[in-house]
Amino acid sequence: MTTSDPRPPSALTIAGSDSGGGAGIQADLKTFAAHRVHGLSAIAALTAQHTRGVTAVSVPDPGFLRAQIDTCFDDFRITAVKLGMLANGDVIRAVVDALDSHVPPAIVLDPVMVATSGARLLEADALAALRDQLLPLATVVTPNLPEAELLLDRRIHTVDDMQAACEALLAAGANAVLLKGGHLEDHGDVVDLLATSGTVHEIRHPRLSIEAHGTGCTLASAVAARLALGDDLRTACDRASDYVHRALLGGYRPGHGDVVVLDHFGATVPPAA
Repeated sequence: MTTSDPRPPSALTIAGSDSGGGAGIQADLKTFAAHRVHGLSAIAALTAQHTRGVTAVSVPDPGFLRAQIDTCFDDFRITAVKLGMLANGDVIRAVVDALDSHVPPAIVLDPVMVATSGARLLEADALAALRDQLLPLATVVTPNLPEAELLLDRRIHTVDDMQAACEALLAAGANAVLLKGGHLEDHGDVVDLLATSGTVHEIRHPRLSIEAHGTGCTLASAVAARLALGDDLRTACDRASDYVHRALLGGYRPGHGDVVVLDHFGATVPPAA
């Protein structure tokens, strides 16, 4: 692919489908559209899900997942890939093989392990595969605190703990880490840390008193969209975090559950210059 390619940049999400429309593939495609990036999807898992929880999960055959990915790369100018729910080791290995074959310019890994409702979304055999095979491939990994704790097998209670966790993830093979601090207890603002080799950049927003659904998916897909448009990593993460904050401010409750779904288009941002 060259800069003279007339096709617009596309972002591919490889993730799970949320039948309730608040997270997963559905949130990713809304985010891509809000950033005016053509969105593609390869569905790695199907969930029966609404605002009160996940009731069932079905994982398609890895061969069919690979066919979805290859078909997208065969036709579109993919400038960023976002990875979400990859439920088991076979799925992760299929994705790793595909990414090794196609070598996209940017990969954003959201290590989805537990739903907002508390439902476990990652099978036990997948954790090692995610840590050992996917982590080194990603341009940036975007765990929340419970996910980072699972990846590192340690507790994270403070911003200092967050910084140490970032350093540990980098030492484990991550190229960059955007560690989300929304779960940090007894802390005023929400503090996220973007860590690369030798640098830590703090992203801070006022904490909102709401329980939201799909924030992690949206942040990762917003980072992917910004990278697809040509932002550098720090700018992409800053803009993506701002986008999520705006989308939360306009959030709404479409179901009987208490969780808020993000307002993607109320938070629409202009395209990159």
